[in-house]
Amino acid sequence: MRRPLAGAFALTAVVDLVSLAAGWDAGHTVAKPLLMPLLAACAASRGAPRLLIAALLCGWGGDTLLLLDAEPAFLAGMGCFAAGHVCYLALFGPYGEARARGAFLAPAYAVVLVASVALLWPDLPADLRVPVAGYSLLLTAMAYTAATRLGLLAGLGGALFVLSDSLIATGVAEWPQPPRPDLWIMLTYIAAQSLLVTGVLGERRPRESAYGEVRPTTP
Repeated sequence: MRRPLAGAFALTAVVDLVSLAAGWDAGHTVAKPLLMPLLAACAASRGAPRLLIAALLCGWGGDTLLLLDAEPAFLAGMGCFAAGHVCYLALFGPYGEARARGAFLAPAYAVVLVASVALLWPDLPADLRVPVAGYSLLLTAMAYTAATRLGLLAGLGGALFVLSDSLIATGVAEWPQPPRPDLWIMLTYIAAQSLLVTGVLGERRPRESAYGEVRPTTP
């Protein structure tokens, strides 16, 4: 089942990106909600931990809600993605000690977080400022933990997730956008989730308990 599922995910990603490039809204509306369930199924077929599946399904909830052009749906979608980042943080924690590059990445990610929130704050709608700041903290923590607890692929995935959501935030703040901003948002998002899955599955995985907790395989 692995190859058919991987093929279905790849095809759906291509359809979504081509639809966005061509301005075909119907294709994007159909393809986008299928992406994370297919990626979760691919991961499950490879024995992925349940927290990884939960993170991807939270992403599916966020993807679906963000298709609706309404502020309550945006906030609910952001809540879904925040829950996904909590799942990722819980998943990454038991993967050994923080790697040496953490000493360099900690101030770098801290600067990115503070600078982005400070710059966006005046241009965000007043009722979105605190939720966006809180979400940005969770997102940055997830990206930093991915980079320091897992390998290069997961670290790149976390960084691309930050980039993707930064493009969304600058759009909400009505900053100048590149042509076809939704295409770049989805391209970086799909790559981010795919790299996070690949990074997790490529690492030596801690043992998962019957209750969904992740425990190290060594004392």
